[in-house]
Amino acid sequence: MQAIVAEHISKSYKDVPALKDISFAVKKGELFGLIGPDGAGKSTLFRILTTLLLADQGQGHVAGHHIVDEYKEIRKKVGYMPGRFSLYQDLSVEENLSFFATIFGTTIEENYHLIKDIYVQLAPFKSRPAGKLSGGMKQKLALCCALIHKPEVLFLDEPTTGVDAVSRVEFWDMLKKLKEKGIAILVSTPYMDEATRCDRIALIQKGKILSIDSPQQMIADFNKPLFAIRTQNIYRALHVLRRASFTYSALPFGEYIHLCTTQPITASEIGDYIAQHGIAIKDILSIEATVEDVFLDLSKNLETNSQ
Repeated sequence: MQAIVAEHISKSYKDVPALKDISFAVKKGELFGLIGPDGAGKSTLFRILTTLLLADQGQGHVAGHHIVDEYKEIRKKVGYMPGRFSLYQDLSVEENLSFFATIFGTTIEENYHLIKDIYVQLAPFKSRPAGKLSGGMKQKLALCCALIHKPEVLFLDEPTTGVDAVSRVEFWDMLKKLKEKGIAILVSTPYMDEATRCDRIALIQKGKILSIDSPQQMIADFNKPLFAIRTQNIYRALHVLRRASFTYSALPFGEYIHLCTTQPITASEIGDYIAQHGIAIKDILSIEATVEDVFLDLSKNLETNSQ
């Protein structure tokens, strides 16, 4: 059985479209990522699927229930962790967890096995007010509260935003263990590097899904030549490369430029072209694409097709 099914969902705020004909499905025990920047429509989609917002068009099912007709049943079977920390700041860690267990008619003891690996890290701070926890600890507490009633489906809306790198890695390790318990997980993130931790991903931009597949397959399907270039003047090099006849796209990636070309070309030929414009080159490497490269390539196609 599919744990989540979205069929042709669209949503607009006044005259501004937030979601455009969104369709996908998430299997039981699958970790599915919704990957895209702020404003792409991720949170709107989460609110629709968790019965907090009505779609303008389309329909969906979560845990076998219709998102409009059977919303009460869905709310009993899902765990939802919104993007902004929304627990009670003045209640302690233990009080927050006990409260959420109670409103779902269960106890911490009954479902402790679900949160044990996470809660052991919180236990030393169980009497501390939630508002005084670090970002990583707030994240762990919110996940515990979303799990305490033993949900079939877990919705996590940008759970690692604003969290340190170590806590981000720990969080994804926790999600992998939860997936192994058979829980379907839909997680959104703007961090492209986190996409590879998912079984499958949907790349979303401006309310439209660009592609759905495993991260590994998306990378394998990227068939354009790609180079990483480091120069002494990245901004001037970008300007020069964007005017070159062989350039499909040239984008800054940290201290490098990622150059995607329209035709086979060697690093030496690219280096000669840059050098002709008086720019010193440090490195030119032929590289494999990342999910971010795939996303930017698909976004470029979306913009081209919409013009």
